[in-house]
Amino acid sequence: MTAQDKAKWFRFLILILGGGTIYKLASLKDAFYVPIQQYMGLSHTQIGTLLSANAIIATALFVVGGYLADRFDTRKLIPLGLIGTGCLGLYLATFPGFNKLLIVFCLLAVCADCIYWPALLKAVRNLGDDNEQGRMFGFLEGGRGVIDTLVAFSALGVFVAMGSGEAGLKSAILFYSVIDILAGILTWFLLRDSKAAPVAKQESAMSGLLEAIRVPGIWLVSLNVFMVYIVYCGLTYFIPYLKDIYELPIALVGAYGIINQYFLKILGGPAGGFMADKHFKSPSRYLKWAFLALLPIMAVILLIPKGESFIYVGMAATLSFALIVFTMRGVFWAPMSEVGIPQHITGSAFGIGCLIGYAPGMFAYVIYGSILDHFPGQQGYNYVFSLMSVLAVIGFMVSSLLYRAVVKNTAVTQGSALAQA
Repeated sequence: MTAQDKAKWFRFLILILGGGTIYKLASLKDAFYVPIQQYMGLSHTQIGTLLSANAIIATALFVVGGYLADRFDTRKLIPLGLIGTGCLGLYLATFPGFNKLLIVFCLLAVCADCIYWPALLKAVRNLGDDNEQGRMFGFLEGGRGVIDTLVAFSALGVFVAMGSGEAGLKSAILFYSVIDILAGILTWFLLRDSKAAPVAKQESAMSGLLEAIRVPGIWLVSLNVFMVYIVYCGLTYFIPYLKDIYELPIALVGAYGIINQYFLKILGGPAGGFMADKHFKSPSRYLKWAFLALLPIMAVILLIPKGESFIYVGMAATLSFALIVFTMRGVFWAPMSEVGIPQHITGSAFGIGCLIGYAPGMFAYVIYGSILDHFPGQQGYNYVFSLMSVLAVIGFMVSSLLYRAVVKNTAVTQGSALAQA
């Protein structure tokens, strides 16, 4: 490995450090869904409302974030987002009322989704060439999964050590907050000596946004991310499902949530990147067939017997479904390269992509949560999981259109290269 390669992967590891910590507070429900219901007094619908408020602000500001990523040095934006998120977490640990919680979750979106995320995506894309995009984004998702899992299990340990009650939940939130602040400080100092990518001038950044809007491939990639993400949102409800229907002990609910939402990234991200690049030779082609693979697994989830004696079968089925979704998450940004997005508008392209792709966060959790509140028990989960299956079918159709566009773009690019030769 050359010195240049070593420097590239060192910067990549630094970026993963922040990527695996910044969303812990906004995604507190992943490991502590049941405790935040009990000790913050929140219903399914209220939790969904907080997540939707966070997503609405995030979606509204993703394009702004893309503009900032093209306008300012990503080395400054990334630590700023991390430290800001940690400071908000310190206030979240006071358990403010629901209205104040709404404000906190909105501000978390400003720090994480506007300031931080588009800058991170741009930094990762700039690290690898076009033939490495599937692997780079796959390893990003897998690396985040490693950090996610370590940090989340540590927070769960803090929660248990402090009595698994209200004090434990507050301590876990404080733990997440301190980790974010420390990650921001470390990222600032460890990236100081790396060579920053050239920053666009204000005029060219705005023209880059306008240029990105006119690229048809961006819209197909964004819609494909939308379909993966709306199915991904449903994974959250495997957690209360196992507790309510299979009587998963409360002590194991948090551990299952961490495995479901974080540990599977470790396996899914790199696996998706490897299969997309090496076996399917195209991230968009892999996504197409992965959507189809979700359907038989969901059928198993719906048909297996219920009750405590079948808890391990239920856990295996839901985790298998989630694993495929994480392989898809690992590569769903890689088609940005396949459809021919120019490097100089990368930040703007990702801003537009995030605006559309992550939009389900604005409404999916409210819809899923409302269904469960209105139809308690197995009936509600049947409706939620059936809806996820329908969305997977739609995702298959969208990915098929994306792959056609990729094939067409490849043919045009090769034709131009032959003409110039």
